[in-house]
Amino acid sequence: MRHVLIALLLPLLAACAPGPAVAPSVPAIPTRPDTCGAAAQSGLLGRDATALERVLILGQVRLIRPGDAVTQDYSPQRINFEIDAGNVIRGITCG
Repeated sequence: MRHVLIALLLPLLAACAPGPAVAPSVPAIPTRPDTCGAAAQSGLLGRDATALERVLILGQVRLIRPGDAVTQDYSPQRINFEIDAGNVIRGITCG
């Protein structure tokens, strides 16, 4: 009887054993092409938003501040400047 019980429990115990370690998959961060010239403005990152007053940007520009309502439309030629609560430029993206 003992052998029958062991024979029944072995597959159950084997199912509880840890399997081989598998590295978690990290989702890829999609990157969009620089269609608006955002890379050329990267020197403004970390600076006060008033620095934008001294830069000539030909084309569509959108300033996004905390709490601002932002449309979900994507305009590849538009430069978005994300400004934090301290009036510092934290992000520059196309869209």
